[in-house]
This record gives sequence, structure tokens and C-alpha cells, in this order.
Amino acid sequence: MGKRVLITGLATFWGGLVAQALEASHEVDVLIGLDTEEPTVELERTEYVRTDENYSLLARIVRAARIDTIVHTFLVVDSSAMSERSLHEINVIGTMNLFAAASAPGSTVRDVVVKSSSYVYGSAQDDPVWFTEETARSQPPTTRVELSLEAVEGYVRDFAEDNPHVNVTLLRFSNVLGPDMITPLSRALELPLVPSLLGFDPRFQFVHEDDVVRSLLFVLAHRLPGIYNVAGDGLLPWSEVAHLCGKRTFPLVPYGSSIAALPLRLLGVELPEEVMPLLRYGRGIDNRRLKRAGFEYRYTSAGAVQAFVEASRLRNTVGQVDAQYRYERDVEQFFRHSPAVVRDVEA
Repeated sequence: MGKRVLITGLATFWGGLVAQALEASHEVDVLIGLDTEEPTVELERTEYVRTDENYSLLARIVRAARIDTIVHTFLVVDSSAMSERSLHEINVIGTMNLFAAASAPGSTVRDVVVKSSSYVYGSAQDDPVWFTEETARSQPPTTRVELSLEAVEGYVRDFAEDNPHVNVTLLRFSNVLGPDMITPLSRALELPLVPSLLGFDPRFQFVHEDDVVRSLLFVLAHRLPGIYNVAGDGLLPWSEVAHLCGKRTFPLVPYGSSIAALPLRLLGVELPEEVMPLLRYGRGIDNRRLKRAGFEYRYTSAGAVQAFVEASRLRNTVGQVDAQYRYERDVEQFFRHSPAVVRDVEA
């Protein structure tokens, strides 16, 4: 029998891409995706289940479908995307319910992969150049994203200790950049003048969106336990990142995050609270542990920036060419189950 996989956050950028990739695997028999919203990419055999923000139905689904693998992609790392309450419900309560379902009596779950973020390390003046997986943050967390990620990782540690028969993997991703992913940093780099903080030119590290998906599939395929940083090689000064984008920086007065971001907010651009420390001090994470396990990155930090620049220029020239996929349940059911549909049969 092949794997029976459940993906959280099916409607998110990452959940959809992971589902599409796993659909192509002959080692996966069952794919179920949970989300509060409908999928945004076309899927052939992933079954979509609508749920609430805290995944209250998750235990029933895991038990009914005999799930053996959970891929938890639904962690919010952009506080401007939703209210504080929703962020807490999704990150903290949702993860708590996920591990409650995975540890229930008679659970068939044997693999859990959690997509986290390097925001858990924070960003402060006394930080090392490179954070290893064991490096503790130098200052207590203060932002909503950092606090929620710290709680999530606490649940991960507790679950792994209490369930040694389950293979638990936690991936901490650096700042993501690439052709399609939209983040606060990518929106800032799309501006005519790139915002910076007066007197600061921090060094940034990026990971290409393709390497994000590839790393998730890699740890799933190899059943790697433990914590792994995921980031491209190299650090780039923020001014150099702007230069690669063909832009100049626009210095903001760094007196409190809300005051510094006010000029951008008046223009309709939101820099979340967790991004402001990065614009002061930057952050680098050591990516060698995953390399030693056999993973090979396709992009460096500079390569991720270059891919973003090329895609941005193409969009500015020809516009967005991809038609937006729209999920329609009746249509999906017809294509998947109707006897009228002629299906290809492999020889």
C-alpha cells in the first residue's frame, strides 16, 4: 500500500504546490487537503475538505481515512494577512488540534512534516551571522508571528518526545523569493523605490520557492527526523538586493516600526511588524544540515533574487498570462467520478 497523505492549507500557495507534486508520485495512494477556502490550483486526485480555522474536524478525518502522513503547510508568517485572532487560531490552535489528532489512541499517523519559518530565530543586534538549528534567539519574541511560531515549535517538540514511533520533521525556511510567491518583501521590492531604514543596510538570505517545495518532498521521501534550516547559500546587503532589482532604496526614519512604516501605509503598502527588525539587522541561517542529508539546492540567495527579477520584468512587459483557476465542486465531482468521462488507461 502507498502513503495516505493529509495536507493542511490546501488553498495556500504551498499547500497547492505540494499537493500537485504528490499527485505525480506513484507512492501516494490517497491525498486529502484541508482548508477554510477552496483550492486555487487545479488538482486531479486530491480530495478537498472544507474545515474551520482551527481544524476541529481533523481527528475524524485522520481516523476515517487512515492517514499515515501529515504535511502541515498552513502556518501564517505574514501578520498583515489577517487579524491577530485568526492568526492565533490557525497557527496555535490549529497545530494543537493537528497533534491531538495524530496522537489519538489507535492513530495510524507515522510521519509528520511541519513547514515553519526562520522568523522563529528573531532578528536583533546581538545575533550571530548564522543561526544553526540549535542556536537560541538572543531576545524574547515580541511579534505575533514569532510568538505563534514559538508555540507551534513547542507542540512539535512535545509531540516528538511523546510519540517516538512517529517520524517528525520541522523545516525552518528563510525569506522566500521567486517568480510566483507574493510576500511583504516581494511587494516591497516591486515598489519604484525600495523601503529601507535610515542608517541600516542588513544582510538578507533567500530561498527560491522551487527549493521550498523540493525540500518538503525530499524530507518526506527520505523520512528525515529532526529540525532543518532551508535557505540558499549567501547573504546579500539589502541595498544590493534593491540594486539587482534595478531599484534605489528609500530610507525611512527608524523610530518605532509603526512610525517608520507610516509613509508606506499611506501609499497602501503594508510592512508587517515582523519585517521591521529584518530591515534593521537581517538574518542568516546555516543550511548545511539538510545538505549533509543529501539535499541539493538549485538556487543561491542571489539566484532566487534573479529569478524574482526576471519574472517581475516579464509581468511588467506582457502582464499576467495565467488564467486564474476556479474550484467548482460539481465540476470536480463530474471529472473524477462520472462514468461518462473517458479515462486514459496505461498499457
